[in-house]
Amino acid sequence: MLSTRAIRTWTWTHKWSSLVCTVFMLLLCITGLPLIFHHEIGHLLGTEIEAADMPANTPRADLDAVMRTAIARHPTLQGMFASQEEDDDRVWYVTLAPTPDATAGFKQVAVDARTGQALGEPSLDSGFMYIMRSLHIDLFMGLPGMLFLGLMGVLLLASLVSGAVLYAPFMRKLRFGEIRRERSARAKWLDLHNLVGIVTLVWFTVVGATGVINAWADLLVKYYQSTEVAAMLAPYKDKPPLASPGSLQGAVAAALAHERGMKVAFVAFPGTSFASPHHYGVFLRGGEHVTAKLLKPVLVDAATSQVTDSRELPWYLKTLLVSQPLHFGDYGGLPMQILWALLDLATIVVLATGLVLWWRKRAPARQAGTAPARARA
Repeated sequence: MLSTRAIRTWTWTHKWSSLVCTVFMLLLCITGLPLIFHHEIGHLLGTEIEAADMPANTPRADLDAVMRTAIARHPTLQGMFASQEEDDDRVWYVTLAPTPDATAGFKQVAVDARTGQALGEPSLDSGFMYIMRSLHIDLFMGLPGMLFLGLMGVLLLASLVSGAVLYAPFMRKLRFGEIRRERSARAKWLDLHNLVGIVTLVWFTVVGATGVINAWADLLVKYYQSTEVAAMLAPYKDKPPLASPGSLQGAVAAALAHERGMKVAFVAFPGTSFASPHHYGVFLRGGEHVTAKLLKPVLVDAATSQVTDSRELPWYLKTLLVSQPLHFGDYGGLPMQILWALLDLATIVVLATGLVLWWRKRAPARQAGTAPARARA
């Protein structure tokens, strides 16, 4: 049983951790809602690339031909990445840029993986979903924005833990789910806040924790590049960069032959941050639903199409890769998406009622503070 002093400490923790992060959590819940259904919204808005249905045994286009199709759209640019969606291998998304290490000027061309024909150019920096995604991930502030939202996530976890601790002594007086309708409006808001809060506690904790992990994504990847990737590339450290890379098709074929039963997630071209000036970085995913979330990098010599190294990702990147789809309910198809959306809406209720409770508690204090002034007038 908590002492009076402990209850005061937990109450103070819950109050201030909640107040500081609530506005940002509301923003994340509101922007996260459309991101749960990003594919469906893309189809509705007509911004999603659509590939024609063809027989399953339709031959695949040569990847070098796919690259020629993409570069024909932007002859002054060169390849950075080629990727495919986890649940749709009918389209190659080819990202182009002025240089392999460019930080701006990107273009993306979607190419049919069967016919080798261009299907369109997805917008990378405009549109409704771009705004929602940028607000949700980094507030349009890049790494500082990601780390700031990560800090808000830590405060959220503190508010959830303190709220759960305070819930037990509070519920000794009430039946589960009871709303004291005969009491004041503030008591009703408090009962609603506690009820919806305890119902969504586990979900909100999972989403908050995975959000904090995702906020560290850039730093984790950079650490991986400076340690694991640097060790994999050590034998090529003093070699001059290639004048031009060799066959993309050959590199992907070599990687798939080396890691049988896996599928291509994305390919990083020589000179990009996920490869080296001498290699294609072929990142493969498992063929099963669970293993499809985990990637395995295969380095392929861009000149000879020979695999030079392949290693399991370290635990911290595996944790990141598992947390990213869990954060958006991207594990169980549409049913899980709907469940995630309903819990997201319930969480908005928790956050909104928390603000109402704080505001109503301040109202008597404000009135008491202005009463003497009115009396003197």
